[in-house]
Formats: sequence, structure tokens, C-alpha cells
Amino acid sequence: MYKTWWKEAVVYQVYPRSFMDSNGDGIGDLNGILMKLDYLQELGVNVLWLSPVYQSPNDDNGYDISDYQSIMTEFGTMTDFELLLKAVHERGMKIIMDLVVNHSSDEHSWFMESRSSKDNPKRDFYIWKPGKNGAEPNNWESIFKGSAWGYDEGTDEFYLHLFSKKQPDLNWENPKLREEIYSMMTWWLDKGVDGFRMDVINFLSKDQSYSDGTVHHEKKYGDGSPFFLNGPRIHEFLQEINHRVLSGYDVITVGEMPGVTPEEAQLFTGKDRNELHMVFQFEHMDLGGGPAGKWSNDKWKLSDLKRILSKWQTGLEGNGWNSLYWNNHDQPRIVSRFGNDGKYRIESAKMLAACLHMLQGTPYIYQGEELGMTNVAFESMDEYRDIETLNSYDELVNSHGWSKERMMSAVHARSRDNARTPMQWNDSRNAGFTKGIPWIKVNPNFPEINAERAYNDQNSIFHFYKRLIQLRKQHEIIVYGRFELLLPDDERIFAYTRTLDDEKLLVLCNFKEEHASFSLPEELHSYSSTRLIGNYEQEGEGISIKPLSPYECRVYHLK
Repeated sequence: MYKTWWKEAVVYQVYPRSFMDSNGDGIGDLNGILMKLDYLQELGVNVLWLSPVYQSPNDDNGYDISDYQSIMTEFGTMTDFELLLKAVHERGMKIIMDLVVNHSSDEHSWFMESRSSKDNPKRDFYIWKPGKNGAEPNNWESIFKGSAWGYDEGTDEFYLHLFSKKQPDLNWENPKLREEIYSMMTWWLDKGVDGFRMDVINFLSKDQSYSDGTVHHEKKYGDGSPFFLNGPRIHEFLQEINHRVLSGYDVITVGEMPGVTPEEAQLFTGKDRNELHMVFQFEHMDLGGGPAGKWSNDKWKLSDLKRILSKWQTGLEGNGWNSLYWNNHDQPRIVSRFGNDGKYRIESAKMLAACLHMLQGTPYIYQGEELGMTNVAFESMDEYRDIETLNSYDELVNSHGWSKERMMSAVHARSRDNARTPMQWNDSRNAGFTKGIPWIKVNPNFPEINAERAYNDQNSIFHFYKRLIQLRKQHEIIVYGRFELLLPDDERIFAYTRTLDDEKLLVLCNFKEEHASFSLPEELHSYSSTRLIGNYEQEGEGISIKPLSPYECRVYHLK
């Protein structure tokens, strides 16, 4: 296995709108991030991933970009960005940008030209189709609900938008569009950014038949994903991006790829494929989905979580690379989802951290995860901001007859806004995030859960994350060791080993709030062992076979 800096890195995702507000307008900004770099350096992370900071009308919180080479006014200026980049580099850290090139905003100058007439030179920068039998060109459903087609009266045609109506899909079949994107990417890399997280990058290539999708579960619209997920030219496009842009720089690339399998991910991330370094897959985060997708919010089983993560660990072993994450801007808070955000919040947050960071891959920490920030339960839909949440509430309550109580329960558990409440810095007003009125309400538990309090407590979740990051820098086995699952059918304990040459790690994690006993393969007891980290006190030397306490984790180094 070849060794490289991005495998050894730990990435911290900043959602700028909710991180730190420096000027009191209620919206986080670039100078706010600058103010908190010492905090991030203290935590020990190497790479900062910024969710989009480009000019945007904010229909989908910045993932609808109207100018790829300008900074959103609310976030600051290009000078502010350059100062932040310089300060990050001076601390020995790196910045990766969000690259959103499956779609743009409908307020981008390309789209304004494209829709102005059928013979405009930029008409084919987007995907336009005539209607069929007085309706949309096909039956595809948008990811954000409703039809995936927007009608344009001026030219009497429809444009494809797999997300919001204000996010028209770019037409990657057009080489002139691709040239514009490569030029923009090169401009950012020449400015000094250290790589890209690529938004829904496996959506770029559409099957040119634009056939109808299958209609499931009494839905009005069809599932178009077989025609745009990992489409016919996706590897060609990614290899072209690599050849034309990325190969000239020592950067990190990660592709967000819904619906990808380990076999496909090997093709996207294999060393000699010249595409990407790693992918974000969603299989483990889709647990508990049902007929209404994540809003079904069904029960999940630990054996399923283990099976999925194990499949990805072994599937990419030696040819490809995993990204490791529990949280991001699209996911609810992990301590509320897979842990216990009440009595065992601290224990379960630490256990989840150890479970993830000891796997093979590059770990990603989402802002506030290192504090054990939790989901929020706003009382009214008026307090939610996320377009996906608002559209889904409207559809499921008003069109599918869900009760408001059922939907609010699902929103409290699964809304993307759970991740987007402001970062909790201290116990002052608005958690120290802003002196103004925050763009979205602060989680009311900030007096108890905040960075200042965590920093001053050596037993806090923050210091546990800091220790995990330090261990990663000290022990190559944490980065490069081979994974093997133990106790696959146990519904309480997630146990696995990592092996590198003649050393091993043993990782034991209890996902339940009761004690859990276990037995291990005899050969593990023949090693001499040291406990690397755990979230409970341990007496004595060697591997303890005492039952695991509620949400306990133990990590042993065996030689």
C-alpha cells in the first residue's frame, strides 16, 4: 500500500454560515473562521474543508452558485479568503474547497444566456428538452421532491434540475462547458487551495436516452437515478478532470457519490485509475430508510452497520481508499442518531469517535462533532431553513396524509438543519456565535455543550478527539493496518482488529446502554497489550475481558 499525506490527514468540515460570525449580521463568515484557527490547530486537524463560500442566492445554502470566482457577500471578500488561506498555510494546515459542478444557480450568467434563446452559444451549457404530450420530457423526480424539470416560457422548453428549480444541471456533454470548469478549477488551485470535495460528482454523466424512471410506492414521479448515477461517460469525465487539472498539483480530492458500491468506488479511487483519491458513500448513513426515504426513520440494526462498514473496509483494501465520516452538513448529529444524546451523551460520543477513527481511511470531523453537539427539536416548521426539509414536509403532510406529529418526529431525527444550527462556542448569548440575530436558531443546550467548557475539561469529548488525532500521527497501523471484523452477528458490540506486519489493534465498542459481555479469539490473548485509549477508567494491564459498560470503547495495541 502506497503512503501519502492525504491518507494520514484528518479533515475538519466547516459550514461557514454556522461556524462563527465576526460582524454581527447573524451569519458566519470567513473572518469568523480566521478567528477560530487556533482552536482548530489545538484540536490537531490537518485539512479544513469549506462548504461553498462562492457567490450564491442561497436557495440551497450556497450549493447553488451564481459566480464560481467570487465570494458570497455575506461571507466577506476575496481578500478575506486570501488572508484565511495564508493563515491556514502558516499553521501547516490545508484548505479544500467544495466544487459544485453538476449544477449551477439559475442566476449564473451562463444560465441567463442559455435561457435567453434557443440559438444562444451557451444554450447547450445546460440540459434543455421539449415537452412530451403537453408535459415534462420524462417522469424523473427531483432529489428535493416534485418534477426534475423546470419549464421556461420564453423558449417553450424544459431544463433539467435534479435538485431545486434554481439549480439547473450543467451539460457535461458540451466540451466548451468542460473547458470553462477546468479553467475555473485551475484558477483556484493556482490561488493555493489544496484540493476539492466534489458535490454529487457521479451525477455528471446522464444517459442520453432520458428515458422514464420506474415509479415506486404510489409515487407521482419516477426514479431517474439509473440514468444519471455513474452514467456512461463518468469515468471519462473524471479522468479528463484529472488529466487537465488535478495531475499538475499535489492536492486531495474526495467525490460525494450517492448510490456507489465498493466495486465502483475501486474504479473511482484506484491508484492507477487517475480519477479521485476517495469517495463519500452513503450506505451506512441510509440505515433506517424506508418507503419515504430517510423520513421513514425506521429502526436500524448494529449488525447491518457493521456489515456495511466492513464491506467498504475490505472492498477498498489495497486498491482504493475510504473516507470515514459520521457527520456532515447533510446528516443529523451522530450522537443523537447512533448514540445516546441524553444520559450517555459523553460516553457514546467518545465511543462513536473511536469506532470511526480506528477504521482504515481518512477521517472527517464535522464542526461541533468534537463537542458532542446534538440534534435540535424546533417546535415549528417556521424555525427550519433547509429546502429539502420544507419541501418534504409539504409533500408528506399535505399530499400523502402524514400527521404533523409523525412528520415533526422525523424532522427532529433526520433534518439537515440538525447539522446547521450555530457552532456552540461558549455559554454567552447565542452560544458566542453572533452578537446579532442568528440566521437559524441556536440549539438551546449550548450552556452545557460548548467549546469553552469542553476545552477546560480534560475528560471532555474535545480532548478525546484531540487524543485520537495524536494517536493517528504516532501509529502507522491506525492509517495503514488491514481491517478484520470480529463478532459480526453481535447486536451490541462492534469489534474489529487492524493488522500491520507483526502488530495489531483491537477495537471494542458497545453501542448499547447496558453492559455487554464478549469472548475474543484465543490468539489475541497471546500478544502483550497496552490500552491506547478508552472512555472509561480501566484497572490492570492487558486486555480486560470484563463486560463493556454502557457505550464503552476500548482500543488495545497488541505486539
